[in-house]
Amino acid sequence: MVKELTRSAWSGYFMLFVVIFLLLFSLAVVITGGASGIRIFVMQGVFGLVISAFLGAGFFIVNPNQARVLVLFGKYKGTVKQNGFFWANPFFVKTKVSLRARNLNGERLKVNDKSGNPIEIAAVVVWQVADTARASFDVDDYKHYVIVQSEAAVRHLAGSYPYDTWEDDHEGVITLREGTEIVSQMLEKELRERFSRAGVEVIEARISHLAYAPEIAEAMLRRQQASAVVAARTQIVDGAVGMVSMALEKLSHEGIIEFDEDKKATMVSNLLVVLCGESSVHPVINAGTLHQ
Repeated sequence: MVKELTRSAWSGYFMLFVVIFLLLFSLAVVITGGASGIRIFVMQGVFGLVISAFLGAGFFIVNPNQARVLVLFGKYKGTVKQNGFFWANPFFVKTKVSLRARNLNGERLKVNDKSGNPIEIAAVVVWQVADTARASFDVDDYKHYVIVQSEAAVRHLAGSYPYDTWEDDHEGVITLREGTEIVSQMLEKELRERFSRAGVEVIEARISHLAYAPEIAEAMLRRQQASAVVAARTQIVDGAVGMVSMALEKLSHEGIIEFDEDKKATMVSNLLVVLCGESSVHPVINAGTLHQ
């Protein structure tokens, strides 16, 4: 594992002055030697021109949030992160590495959740290079490495949690649908572990798409609707029973009417039908007595 070494480089402006001076001097020597017929002057001038061209290959520019990794004959010599115009040994291979934050909008993956249900999931990852040496030498292509490892992390995350739970008592159960923040934190943690080898830092990771696979989406929607209907009915029945109990107690307490068990059962039944029915109730007015 290669450790990053931050280094400086010579000012490009000073070396530019030196190269221009050497170039002009060599041209003057060639012209003077050619005019006077002195062959050695011409050779010296040509040699000076060659040296000028060789030194000119050492110039490079480092833009903001970029770095240059310097390699000499296969040996890592350091990384220049300071912005500006510089010059270094022309034999150095100066590889440009961006330090800017990047977005990875992952593709939708079809995987099975912890319960075995096929789901579609995708994630957005914000990342940047933190160690230029690792990114350049510890992996073959750090950009491709980030894409592949992100997909592997999302697949592993989806298989570690259920999409949703249908149990009545599900407190403490983390699901992909409800535990968004916790799931995102776990995704960031796993990505940091995977990216550390490539010298890449995870800034943020979020689930961008989450849904059941098309082949079971309709069935799961019906199941969710059924669960919602059952929950709503349960709440309606609980409220209706309370209202019936309160009505009977108030009628009996104020002595408005006395019910025997049969009439009490009939009234309870009628009130529950009125309170729990889905459609509007059309009452029938009894013009006689309660016994008719």
